[in-house]
Amino acid sequence: MDFDLPEETLALKQLCRDFAAKEIAPYAAEWSERCHFPADVFRHLGKLGLMGMLVPEDYGGADAGFVSYVAAMEELGAADQSVASAWNAHSTIATLPLATFGTHEQKDRWLRPLATGEAIGAFGLTEPTAGSDAAGIRTRARRADGGWLLDGTKMFISNAGTEMSLGVTVLAVTGENSGGSKRFGTFFVPEGTPGYAKGQPLRKLGWHSLDTRELVFTGCWLSDDHLIGEEGNGLRQFLEVLDGGRISVAALSLSLAQKALDLAVQHSGEREQFGRPLHRFQAVGHKLADMATEIAAARWLVYHAAWLGDQGRPFSTAAAMAKLYASEVANRAASESLQIHGGYGFVRESTISRFYADAKILEIGEGTSEVQRNVIARALSRGAG
Repeated sequence: MDFDLPEETLALKQLCRDFAAKEIAPYAAEWSERCHFPADVFRHLGKLGLMGMLVPEDYGGADAGFVSYVAAMEELGAADQSVASAWNAHSTIATLPLATFGTHEQKDRWLRPLATGEAIGAFGLTEPTAGSDAAGIRTRARRADGGWLLDGTKMFISNAGTEMSLGVTVLAVTGENSGGSKRFGTFFVPEGTPGYAKGQPLRKLGWHSLDTRELVFTGCWLSDDHLIGEEGNGLRQFLEVLDGGRISVAALSLSLAQKALDLAVQHSGEREQFGRPLHRFQAVGHKLADMATEIAAARWLVYHAAWLGDQGRPFSTAAAMAKLYASEVANRAASESLQIHGGYGFVRESTISRFYADAKILEIGEGTSEVQRNVIARALSRGAG
């Protein structure tokens, strides 16, 4: 067993670390306070070949695989979770449906500018009445005038309202099967399509620099060439690419947990109480030890899931385990790190306060912790049966 990352992955990791230190970290706090989406950062990521890491080279991507993607996320997420979360949504659920199920023409028209960083992508699944229950969505697409009319509302959608947004991939109900079950289709809705409207940016607890909005479709007509994959298989297609999204959020969680630990180690070495540094107190030292141990365990869960994906082996359960554990470790690490910072951590000028606010959504997005446990439990049941 070889646990060392390949040389090219280590070089990529260093590239991302240098870029994040120069172009992201110094400005992240200001962007967060202003709720500013830094479009130029993503254009620069495109020039570095990082906006299409999971996209085939034929369509402008790097086809670097999940392990390299996780390594890159560790560095970007440690600099700023908002930038990394936008990159996550773009790189996985926004581009993988097109990369996996799109036609050559669709990939050339929409996937290529996403992969090269000319534009950023979004995916519309969640609705005001449907989140974890993906099959409960109400947005509908019906046949009309040689194409489709889309009607419905999507909620909490990232990357759809930026200056570089290309459009949004939307999951919609397209009809019913003979037994009464729903049929689903996946559609790409380009920016500026009549009948496609966006709400104002939502004010969130964290991820302040991530553009997040409600999307409304009212008589939004799309020609047949906007249907991605087979009509009727939209939900299955989404669930197939969701595993990659879970690995990505697991990596995002890993980056936050490691940053929280690094900040705690630094502060506990610099801050003195009762004549000695905080880390010399056993209570603080034990907190640091527990954080480091949990993060090490999370790291290997995440990289193992990524490795399985790169090997073409089943990785749904591993991705769910990685996402579940890493997101919960991130929340524990952020909380303990803030506790070690004390009053300094509670002021908004502190770096840990920003990461603490960003942590909670990691247990919610791309499937809540409860959903991940359901996925794992079902896999165990199938194995036992």
